[in-house]
Amino acid sequence: MPEQTSGQAPASPGAPVGLPLLSLALTSMMDDVGAHSGAVYLRPGDEPVLEMAVMAGLPRSFAAPWERVGLSAPIPVAEAVRERRPVWVGGQEDMARRYPRIAVVLPYPFALVALPVATASRVYGAVFLTWPGSHPSELSDRERQDLTSACERLALRLERAAARNRAVRAESDLLESGPLGGVSDTLGSLEAARMVARLPYGMCSLDLSGRVGFANGAASEMLGVPVRGLLGSQLWASVPWLNDPMYEERYRAALISQDATSFVALRPPSEWLSFRLYPSTTGISVRISRARAVSEIRPPGQKPGDAPTRLVSMSQALSMAGALTETVSVQDVVGLVADEIAPAVGSQALALLGAQAGRLHVLGHHGYPDPHAVERFDGMPLTAPTPGAHAVAHGVPAFFDSREQLERLYPARQTSPDGFAAWAYLPLIASGRPVGACVLAYAEPRRFSTHERAVLASLAGLIAQALDRALLYDVKHQLAHGLQAALLPPSLPSLAGLEATARYLPATRGMEIGGDFYDLVPSPPLAAAVIGDVQGHNVTAAGLMGQIRTAVRAYTTVGQEPGEVMRSTNRLLIDLGSELLASCLYLRLDPARGRAVMARAGHPPPLLRRPDGRVRVLDLAGGPLLGIDDSATYPTTEVELSTGCVLALYTDGLIERPGIDIEDAVADLGRRLGAAGDRPLEEVADELVGHYAAAEERIDDVALLLLRPREDR
Repeated sequence: MPEQTSGQAPASPGAPVGLPLLSLALTSMMDDVGAHSGAVYLRPGDEPVLEMAVMAGLPRSFAAPWERVGLSAPIPVAEAVRERRPVWVGGQEDMARRYPRIAVVLPYPFALVALPVATASRVYGAVFLTWPGSHPSELSDRERQDLTSACERLALRLERAAARNRAVRAESDLLESGPLGGVSDTLGSLEAARMVARLPYGMCSLDLSGRVGFANGAASEMLGVPVRGLLGSQLWASVPWLNDPMYEERYRAALISQDATSFVALRPPSEWLSFRLYPSTTGISVRISRARAVSEIRPPGQKPGDAPTRLVSMSQALSMAGALTETVSVQDVVGLVADEIAPAVGSQALALLGAQAGRLHVLGHHGYPDPHAVERFDGMPLTAPTPGAHAVAHGVPAFFDSREQLERLYPARQTSPDGFAAWAYLPLIASGRPVGACVLAYAEPRRFSTHERAVLASLAGLIAQALDRALLYDVKHQLAHGLQAALLPPSLPSLAGLEATARYLPATRGMEIGGDFYDLVPSPPLAAAVIGDVQGHNVTAAGLMGQIRTAVRAYTTVGQEPGEVMRSTNRLLIDLGSELLASCLYLRLDPARGRAVMARAGHPPPLLRRPDGRVRVLDLAGGPLLGIDDSATYPTTEVELSTGCVLALYTDGLIERPGIDIEDAVADLGRRLGAAGDRPLEEVADELVGHYAAAEERIDDVALLLLRPREDR
């Protein structure tokens, strides 16, 4: 791809261009294709971002989350720049499926196109335009050609401005006049104002920012605010009991969708008012009238207190989106959907289904009285005639208002009811491919409105992205633990005159895999033990650890002395060309004589507990870490290891803690070994690692090997 540079001026720009270049280009494009809002983005300098330079037709606050976006962001304008092509979003469901982050914030019916503003060699920015939801689901060839040509012309103007060192700067947004350049009918004449004043219901006129430009006497009376208190302010700001995000959201919905919307609000203490909003490209006309009591307008079967409310509020949606980004494992996703998302949308049960190798897999479920009602779908082929398989295989959501509706399409469900009365089957699509389905079940029959379907589809898109990450994490997690288990001994051998046990705890950061290792090697008539720590907590460290452990076993088997085993292992590590270093402690055991010969390479000193309970830190001679110097030597030390003693070999993860001095940590470990040393060795090991095993976060992995000479009878 050619080098991308900005359409804006360099660090020391010349005079700005004289005309509102961006505004004129934007309104011309909107006029040509009948769009009702739009914006122009520019790329500042060489930064991989787009910044909104001008917006028309809607308040900029509607697009606040996307005023500055990265080129890698999953939104249409960034995608148009990355792929150098127009990006068309045909409506609410298309937006929810492809760009769930936008659909959650703007869950309204509208169509959108984004186009790059670029020449053959440079990308200067991007443009987006929107239409009401009534626009055809496809962009016509004429519209596409007109917009592409207009963006090319704008790019050439920006190129000429850059060549002349003329800065192209952000311009004032266009709200006061309609984007088509026409003049709408107004209440400008005196007679028209008198006519509206005589109406028995309230009338208000709002501009595109929601400010009141006109209000008749009936509106003032119903709202309880003088006309002068309404003019120039936003309706929900000047009327205290309308200061609710739900009412402001209806104004946003009307402007973006260009469809009439309505809501009912309670004026304290007991008067219900009906608000009907009629939008245009220049603002909104609001009709206010007295509504029947809520009990009178409640649909049949609706319970008291069930006044219509928004399915998911904006703050709820953003909170859920943020929470989903924090999930790690599949069970985290299942738990979050069960605890937060399902209750928010009124669902009493849910199931998350995955898809692998052409079959469904039940990843988790919640709320089903009989778990078998869900688990029987595990392993079912995607070709099976079930709504879950159909949602995954075809990527199309399905909503069933009643059990009769579900069984009419899927007769097999008659023989296996799950006890619920309505369902939403939501395909989970991430990066254009299905990863599974989310099934929401409801205890009572439910009519899924268009708005509710769009919100559920948007949430499904967010769940899909979280689930896709979680599935990948779980695979890596299983791989890491499988690799770690394969590289460490599955069990310690039983040796004459020696009792042994070991513990390993992975770090809780990264892949939960590390380079700590231990081993106990029979080499009759003696035995050898080793513990070590390779730098790092990744597959490379684990792989190198496996090579070192294998090498130590080989050198022990051929009869090398402890010092020579360490030298040979050091040379091997250097020959492997690894940049990682390793610490190691190796000892040759002679239980019959009660002696042990040890060699150390930069490893923490072992602890020796005597039968009388005293604990000694064995200050052994040693050499440098393995992997530093191919000529290094490793002196040996012989120590007494009589019956009843306990020798503790450990890695630094057991003693290194933030803010704790190493010597103090070793002393504390020694005190605990002294207190517990008479107990069975398994209990001693649990006592020494207990604090670390219970910790939610470990910055390093931990290995522990305990040896106790015994008299065999």
